[in-house]
Amino acid sequence: MPEIPWRSGAAAVLGAVILVPLLTAPAAADQSYERVLNGTFDAGKSPWWSSGSTPSAVTDGRLCAQIPAGTVNPWDSMIGQDDLPLESGQPYTLRFDATTSRPVQFRAVLQQAAAPHATVLNKAVNATTTSQTFEFTGTSPVTDTHGQVSFQMGGATEPYTLCLDNISVVGGILPPGGIRDFGSPVRVNQVGYVANGPKRATYVTTSTTPLPWRLLAADNKPVATGTTKPFGSDVLAGDDVQLIDFGSYRGTGSGFRLAVGDDVSEPFDISRHLYADLRRDALEYFYNNRSGIQIEAQYVGDAYARAAGHLGVAPNKGDTSVPCFPGTCDYSLDVRGGWYDAGDHGKYVVNGALAAWQLLDLYEQTGRGPALKIPEAGNRTPDVLDEARWQLEFLLRMQAPNGMVHHKIHDEKWTALGLAPAADPQPRYLYPVSTAATLNLAAVGARCARIYATWDHRFAARCLAAADKAWKAARQHPAVYAPDGGEGGGAYDDTKVTDEFSWAAAELYAATGRASYKRFITTTLDAADGFSWQETGGLADLALLRVQSRLTPPDRWKLRDRITRAADAYLANVSSQGYPNPYKPADGQYVWGSNSGTANNAMILAIAADLTGKAAYRSAALESLDYLLGRNALNQSYVTGYGERASHNQHHRFWAHSLNPALPAPYPGSLAGGPNSHLQDPVAQRNLPGCAPAKCYVDEIGSYSTNEVAINWNSALAWLTAYADD
Repeated sequence: MPEIPWRSGAAAVLGAVILVPLLTAPAAADQSYERVLNGTFDAGKSPWWSSGSTPSAVTDGRLCAQIPAGTVNPWDSMIGQDDLPLESGQPYTLRFDATTSRPVQFRAVLQQAAAPHATVLNKAVNATTTSQTFEFTGTSPVTDTHGQVSFQMGGATEPYTLCLDNISVVGGILPPGGIRDFGSPVRVNQVGYVANGPKRATYVTTSTTPLPWRLLAADNKPVATGTTKPFGSDVLAGDDVQLIDFGSYRGTGSGFRLAVGDDVSEPFDISRHLYADLRRDALEYFYNNRSGIQIEAQYVGDAYARAAGHLGVAPNKGDTSVPCFPGTCDYSLDVRGGWYDAGDHGKYVVNGALAAWQLLDLYEQTGRGPALKIPEAGNRTPDVLDEARWQLEFLLRMQAPNGMVHHKIHDEKWTALGLAPAADPQPRYLYPVSTAATLNLAAVGARCARIYATWDHRFAARCLAAADKAWKAARQHPAVYAPDGGEGGGAYDDTKVTDEFSWAAAELYAATGRASYKRFITTTLDAADGFSWQETGGLADLALLRVQSRLTPPDRWKLRDRITRAADAYLANVSSQGYPNPYKPADGQYVWGSNSGTANNAMILAIAADLTGKAAYRSAALESLDYLLGRNALNQSYVTGYGERASHNQHHRFWAHSLNPALPAPYPGSLAGGPNSHLQDPVAQRNLPGCAPAKCYVDEIGSYSTNEVAINWNSALAWLTAYADD
């Protein structure tokens, strides 16, 4: 993809893609750019969609839809594709083949997807039983990355079948993805640096000789100088870089910048309490995503206040009495509460248990933590434990009568972006129980029992009883797997549960001291796997870490050795990259949620630092935050509200300001998923062709595979910032 040189204040940037070029754009007449994905349907139906009233499927290489009778407006029955880029003043040509089961008229439309729906073209199409090719051209009145091509068939008096093929939209002068603007080549942590921590930056340059740098105070006067250290190529980023170390500077303050020649970084602070606000915001993310409770303005402000979602109040159809998915069981459960998982209104046990576990471990690592703006504040229980309990109560409700645990609860169909939880009209279902979900409850229930014993004996006893019941049920049903795929929610499928058995056994042993669990602890922390919702084996060691008094001295030393060996591997990842990052995929391919890999690996580094006192581990953990907050290949802070170039269009149902100005942007402290080499959504596919692995990210609300938020990603950020602030 083309890149542009950095010029301070030169133009506005939408995400990492600039739609108004700073330089002379490619000549329009010499290049035609296709804006539609999969217009021939050779790859199936995706990313095309159709209205709920208009079932559609690919048949004989065409997309065919059943058009209902009795609708009123043209847009009551539609086929479409979203997120086509539009450039003001540029012509666009829509071309397609169409055939219908009887002669009809429908409309072909290219316009903005959201209000004010500025229109490029809206043309009548007279189709018949004979295939015809249609072509229309119009000029875009707006620049927007959220264009929509649609075929509108509403108003039919009799039903019919419409088949479409070879759909094409050609136009615009900017290549797919626009011209990417990465800002200054001087890459820093845009929040800043801990006063007694490492202070390093990265400079993008093809020069191979050391270059002079200057640390500028807010008044633009230099307060420190030095020379860069040539590094060479950062392969995953596709950049040649040099490194800057200004750790010898001991001052504090705001508005610092680093300069190399005429290139100047984004501003940053140096402070002893740098992460106090982010630590709090990363935790308050969870209150904002609570289900089953009114989110009150006194805690979040007017913009983020909203009605309670999914309490059985119309139009909601959940979550106080949710039936099982048809054909899977014959009962209903009250599964109110918990946290919405990510960008949708679903709630998932395996992801939610890991997030709750990480908040519980955060408490064990750092203590009470800051006061949070939540309804429970002021009781005797630490606020972080009050917040974790909101999720734990939900997890307990997901347990079936036989002790197994339902894998998830979510809508029957996917809902549109810009939908508040209280406005969700979809039916909700409990999806089948799984061994993985059951063992997740066993693990986090045991951790709950151990921690809350100090604060609420009865709740701790409930947690332990549920954990014991889940463990016994999983032993009886050790191979009940959640299926992949599905509609209306994420799959979170997992067909390897030896790691969940080991984690649950370790947590139950930690909680009870019963030796009978020890023989089931079969996994250890391994740097290659780390830990995630799908790879929980390493959590067994992290469970034992919290109860070392139960271990023999040799077992304690073996545990310490396993953790430090993993930390050594992550330390090597940090030192081997020009943008230091403990996450470095062996195959060179960043995965969905790669930023959580950074934060989780940094957590291991931080734990190793506490175990050993080794300063290099601590420095690497802090430098991981540098990566997340701007010292990366995109010059992007992935945390909303933190940094001059912070993500603010994350994929989320009701934090959808970029689609509807009446809705809020993501709450400050929300971590974006980050680069994903596999480009698993249409927006990424359209905007990031050929991206270097570390640059496969776009701050667009439609890019769910690079820019979604998730509770288990923010729990990792909360843990890491608590460590950094502590």
